[in-house]
Amino acid sequence: MNNKHQVTAIALLSSGIDSTLATRLILDQGINVIALNICFPFENEKADYAGNIAKQIGVPLTKLYTGEDFIKVVQKPKFGYGKNMNPCIDCRIFMLKKARCFALENNADFIVTGDVVGERPKSQTLKALKLEESEAQLKGLILRPLSARLLPRTIPEINGWVDRSRLMAIRGRCRKPQLAMAKNFGIIDFRSPGGGCLLTHKEFSEKLKKLFDYKKDVTALDVKLLKFGRHFHFNSSKIIVGRNKEDNAEILKLKKPGDYVFELIDRPSPITLLEGVKDSCTINHAAKLTAQYAGVKNEPVDVKYEYNNQVNIVNVFP
Repeated sequence: MNNKHQVTAIALLSSGIDSTLATRLILDQGINVIALNICFPFENEKADYAGNIAKQIGVPLTKLYTGEDFIKVVQKPKFGYGKNMNPCIDCRIFMLKKARCFALENNADFIVTGDVVGERPKSQTLKALKLEESEAQLKGLILRPLSARLLPRTIPEINGWVDRSRLMAIRGRCRKPQLAMAKNFGIIDFRSPGGGCLLTHKEFSEKLKKLFDYKKDVTALDVKLLKFGRHFHFNSSKIIVGRNKEDNAEILKLKKPGDYVFELIDRPSPITLLEGVKDSCTINHAAKLTAQYAGVKNEPVDVKYEYNNQVNIVNVFP
């Protein structure tokens, strides 16, 4: 290694406890670390955990936003799904490939991840870790500080950039060792394990399956809409009915040109969005659903629908 070269690592920082500790362990060895937070359309978080963690441990952070490129992976994962629509192995490979490109752009020497052997039954077995490394073309260049002493030596260890004896040998799903380390380092406000990926949720996965059946070229905007409201497929159309004020506001923000918007006149009402074919039968069905979820009983009610600033009214039973 050139003595003038500062060893640099790219740390995949998801904002969870594992990746946070892995990054900190490498920082403590005097390595120049750049944190990379890959943002997915299927994440379910509002707080900027990654930004907060990066500030706590003193590391520069780059956010990389994904969209249709990752949606295509979810539609046809090479290595299949987990319990729901979560293509965990393909997701890890996708992230590692992104990290590899980012490392090349930044003249970095290796990749750091928060993987723990045996913590995830599909993506963090010894076999899976080896497969992911191979598929991402990063053989010997992925350092997993929390389980490093359970794994073969990596290039950073062989070259003496990283002291293997100062790395960990954590295995399994119990996070007590990590929680103790976090307390010792004074690290707080990291994201709770699990729950961040909507693809692991049964209800969301069922919505997504129906969306893939309904639409071939699914966009990041389509996925974002799945997070709000009740979703119905009617003939060749899709109807989304808000559940509450937050849903109503988000649905209106995500409305696309050509969508119809429904709501009741002069009484509390959900916002309903109609995508796709808009014949009279489908319009009536969307209006009826709007009345139904507004709590209207067995009586006719006026429902207005708007399109391109033109307002029409239809009278329907719920």
